[in-house]
Parts: sequence; structure tokens; C-alpha cells
Amino acid sequence: MKKPQWITAGISFLLIIGLYAVTQDEIFGYHPKKITVVNTPAAVITIDSILHHAKENISSDQLTRLNFLENSITRGDVEVQKSHILHQLARFWRDSIRLFGPFAWYTGEAARLENSEKSLTFAAQLFLNNLKTEANPALKTWKALQAKDLFERSLKLNPANDSVRIGLGASYLYSNMANPMDGILKIREVVEKDSTNVYALMTLGEASLLSGQLDKAIERFAKVVQLQPANLEATLSLADTYEREGNKKEAVKWYQHSLPLINIPELRKEVEIRIKDLNKRN
Repeated sequence: MKKPQWITAGISFLLIIGLYAVTQDEIFGYHPKKITVVNTPAAVITIDSILHHAKENISSDQLTRLNFLENSITRGDVEVQKSHILHQLARFWRDSIRLFGPFAWYTGEAARLENSEKSLTFAAQLFLNNLKTEANPALKTWKALQAKDLFERSLKLNPANDSVRIGLGASYLYSNMANPMDGILKIREVVEKDSTNVYALMTLGEASLLSGQLDKAIERFAKVVQLQPANLEATLSLADTYEREGNKKEAVKWYQHSLPLINIPELRKEVEIRIKDLNKRN
């Protein structure tokens, strides 16, 4: 990934995940362990295969604890007990093992059991945020299916929740499981109803980038900046898109505009380096 693309992708990821207080760094540390899953057709990727590979890398004491928790699920005779155990399993994989897949799965299972709009949306967003950076096509599809199911369940509880509708559309957009237009149409429904919906505009802007429609991406990111001048994600996305288009002057302008908004030293340094590099090439 080129540096300007890394800048935009990195800050977008941090901002979106941070909104839900569950950044990869906060949950898994700076060097999370990885699950090794063979890049086979998506149909064979299941939670059973993910858990199987995950358990190969844990200690005997951790495996004993895990088996106890897993067996406790079947003994729980009321939903409250099962929900409590599912949350324990999620915390085990998050805090002790630091693996995203099992953590998100059990978070999603607890949300399905509780069946509240808040818990379902939270779990769906976990999968969606991680889906955006997943490189393995099979795992990408699995995560997209989890996000889709959770968003759909949440939408049934509150059909008027536009943010959930956008999330559902984005789960199509970033997956390999369907025509991306299916997701874009869902997001456009929200924009047609509310042309100032920032989440929808940002997602459509990202969709335009994925499809190489830089002019449309600029239009959408610029509208977000107009609506929210302090929106760092939109500002960096606008700068990055101008750079991809070859418009160095506008790229520098918006990178400079982003500097007062950045409170992450490493990111600020990268943006400053990017500005100097672009100025040298002008």
C-alpha cells in the first residue's frame, strides 16, 4: 500500500473503531496474534475451523479454561446464564489470547441471544470495521456474512435506524459475497432521504475510491468537510483522493488543513512528510 493510501486507511480505521472504543490496539495490543487459515473457498470457512486453528496456539492451562467455559454453555438453562458465559468467552479471546475472530464471534452470539438493537449493532460494527482491513478472501466473506446477519437483525428491531442500514450496505461493499451495487443502493436510500448524513456520504466516498471514481469520491468527501470542517477522516480522505488524481496543489492544501486536527504524533509526522514530498514534486 502506498504511503498516502496508508495515511487515509490508517486514520479512517482508528477513527471509526475508536467511535466504539474497541480499537485493534486497545483490544489486542500493537502485535496481535494471527489465526492461520488456509486461503480456501469461503464455503469451508466456519467458526469451527477458526476456533480449531486458534486453539492450536494456546497453552494447556488456557485450553482447560476454554473447555470449561465452552462446556458451561450447554449447562446454562436460562438465557441470562448463557449470555454471561458467551461474554466470558469473548473476553477470554480478547484479553487472554488477543484474537479477533473468536472474540467477535462470541460477542455476536451474545448479541443474537440478547436480541437488543444496541448489542446487535455493536457486534455488527466490530465485524464491519475489521472486514475493511482483512486480506484473506475467505475470512473476508465470513466476516461480511456475520456483519450482514447482525445488521439485519438490528434493522428488524428498528427499521428506521439509518446508521444500521448504512452499515448493512457497507458489509456488502467490503465483501466478496455480492455485487457491491447491492450495498451502494442501500446507502443511497439513506442519502436520498437525508443528503447531509455524514456516515452515508463517507461510505459512498469510500465506495467511489474502491471503484476508481475519484471525481465522485472528491465530491462526497468535500461535502462532508463542508458539513463538518473538523472531520479528520474526511479531510485526509479528500487530500489522499486529490493526490491519487494528480492534483498536488489541492492535496497539499487539505493535508495542511488536517494538521491542526491530528492528535496522533506518528500520523502527524507522516502527513508532514507527505506534504514535503508533494511540495518537492511541484
